[in-house]
Parts: sequence; structure tokens; C-alpha cells
Amino acid sequence: MIIMAFFWILLIFYSLVTIAGIWFRLTFKDSDELDVYPSVALLIPAHNEGIVIEHTLRAMARLEYKGQLDIYVLDDNSKDDTAAIAMEFASVFSRIHYIPVPPGSPSGKSRVLNYGLSISNSEYFVVYDADNEPEFDALDKLVRAAETTKDAAGAVGYVKTKNAETNTLTRMIALEFQVFQLLMQSGRWKLFKLGSLAGTNMLLRRSVLEELGGYDVFALAEDAELTVRLTAKGYLLPVVPTSRTWEQEPEQMKTFIKQRTRWLTGNIYLLEKSLQDLSHWKGKTFFLSLQHVLTYLVFVVVLLFSDVFFVMSVAGYQLPNMDAPLLILWFMSYIVYTSQLLSALVVDRNVSLKNVLYIFIMYFTYAQLFIILLVRSFSTYLWSRLRGKPIAWDKTKRFKGIG
Repeated sequence: MIIMAFFWILLIFYSLVTIAGIWFRLTFKDSDELDVYPSVALLIPAHNEGIVIEHTLRAMARLEYKGQLDIYVLDDNSKDDTAAIAMEFASVFSRIHYIPVPPGSPSGKSRVLNYGLSISNSEYFVVYDADNEPEFDALDKLVRAAETTKDAAGAVGYVKTKNAETNTLTRMIALEFQVFQLLMQSGRWKLFKLGSLAGTNMLLRRSVLEELGGYDVFALAEDAELTVRLTAKGYLLPVVPTSRTWEQEPEQMKTFIKQRTRWLTGNIYLLEKSLQDLSHWKGKTFFLSLQHVLTYLVFVVVLLFSDVFFVMSVAGYQLPNMDAPLLILWFMSYIVYTSQLLSALVVDRNVSLKNVLYIFIMYFTYAQLFIILLVRSFSTYLWSRLRGKPIAWDKTKRFKGIG
């Protein structure tokens, strides 16, 4: 009875967040223009990004911002032509700077960002991954939201997929991002005033990060870890769906598995950290910590059990006797998951027959990958703990042909 009640509460909760996200997207208006625009340092961590960095810097050069803006390419020991391309742009555009990052340990994005903050001086900083192409007004909209929202530590925008049409995998990733990177994010902000850093297209106030002691260099999911610490201190992260950046997503299953394993492993690290720090379970931070448990543990477990029950029902096996038919619960899980995707499609004005057909099969295909990812991530994390060594940062492979 308790398990059934929990399951229904979970379905209802995600349905409410989805509805709230739709309402927020439809009624959202950008913040008013500012009288004075604060200075911003734009940080681009880069390691062997020669394939994509030219397109990225062209987009950065097109950014329109009324305040002081300095763009730093933080070259983390690249062995390709990243340095040559970045220095060429720096020689043409006065606000673009090429910065070689000294070697250090542990490796990873957090250490590079901490170094970028140490060599820059601005009121705010914004982070973009090296494959990102923000729209010309993306930064402007983030700053306006941060400056006009009380207790804001910064602001977070929308990440869209620029290679969605490449193959089935990239299309499904793009559809997933429309739901879980924006629609659910918008719903949590509408209901609870909770925002989550996305790792890219995210603005932060320098003084706030200095107060928190900078980035955790051991966090593989540095955005999620920092979100929890910011929220625990009472800061807000307004969501700005009209601030958009376009990024490249993995085009091969091997690359996808490696990227998502790193993300999940980073969130397992955060779960362990949350269990040791009671501040992660107080006030609004409780909902963030609970979300991590639900998303990275409960969801996958429920997904696995729903698969087992479905197969048993189809095969004619007698299922356990419970207050509600287990096959109905599986069906409701499918309906909620699919409805979220369809809602995001409509709100994002991206409806097509092909996208709708993909959405109907994603629960049976794409969503099932997270069972594999969770097993792989837990194994990786436990092995690293047994050895007493931090998990090495695993850079996502880039692909050619993206403009």
C-alpha cells in the first residue's frame, strides 16, 4: 500500500511540475532593460577543441552586451590547434583573450574554472562549453534576470541541440533536453522558485562564488553540486527560457555512454556529499536533494521494475496481488513520460510527425539506457572509492560538420 501511494504521488508530482513548466513558458517575459550593466567575464574551458572552437568563438564575437565583456578561452593543455585558433581570434577581437591554464590536479572543468576566476576581475561570470554557440542576446537576458531578481546568485538559460538532425540518438537527446533541461526546470521555478545550473549558458555573481569557496574540484557534475550549495545559502537561480545557446550532443552511442556515465557518477558523488551534510536537506535545498534521489536512483529502479512487470504480464505470469494492477502503473508511467515530451514539443514549437513518432518509442528505447548507465556509474564510483583515488575527468568527444 505504501509503495503504491508513493508511486502515484510521484506520477502526480511530475505531472504538476510539467503543467507549471508549460504555464511558465507560455507567460514568460524578459526582464526590463537596465540603467547600468555590470561587467562580465565569459569563461570557456577548452581541451582539444580544435574541431568546434572556431564556430564557438564566431558566436561569442556576435554577442551583444552593453556592459564590459571579456571572453577568456581557458586552454587546458590542448594538443591540437585550439591555441592557434583562439590566438587568431584574440588578435582580431579585443575582448577575446587566450589563457593557457597551468597543469594541475585533479584534472577537470572545476579546476579550470577556478583558474579562470583567479585571472579575471568582473562582477559576474558566465560559463559556456567549448562547443556552444549562444544567440546574440543570450548573455544580456541572463544579466537582466539576475539583476532584477531579489537574492539571485545568477541566472540559467536554455541549452538546445544544434546537431539534432544527425541521427536517431541526437534527435532523442534533443527531445530529452526540451523536457528535463527546460520544461521541468521551468516548472520547479514556477512552483518552488528553484533553479538548477546547467553547466553552460549559466551566469553567476563572482562575490557569491567567492563566499562559497569556489568550485569543488572533485565534483564531476560541478553544476549540480554548486546548485545545492547556492540553494542551501538561500540564493536563487532564475530560469530564463529565452536565453538560448546551441551545443553539440554525442553522435555515437559510445560517446553518449561515456558522457552520461560521468554525469551520473558526479551526481552519485553529490548524493554521498548530501548524506554527510544536513544543510543539503533544509529548506528549499531539501527538494533539490530529493530530486537527485528521485532522478538518479528511484526513477531508474521504478523503470526497471516496470519493465519486469510488463514482461511478466505479457508472458502470462501471475503478478503480485496489489491494490492496483501493476500493468496499469506501468501504463501510467509511460503516459506521464510521453506526455512530458509531447508538451515540451508543443511549447517549443517543434512539432513534426517524425518527432512525435520518436517520442512514442523513447520510453522503450532511450529511457532504458539509464538502467545501464546507473549500473555503470555506481560500479565506477565504488571502484574509485575502494582505490581511494578521484575519478579522472572524461572529456566529451566532438564531431565535425557542425556550423
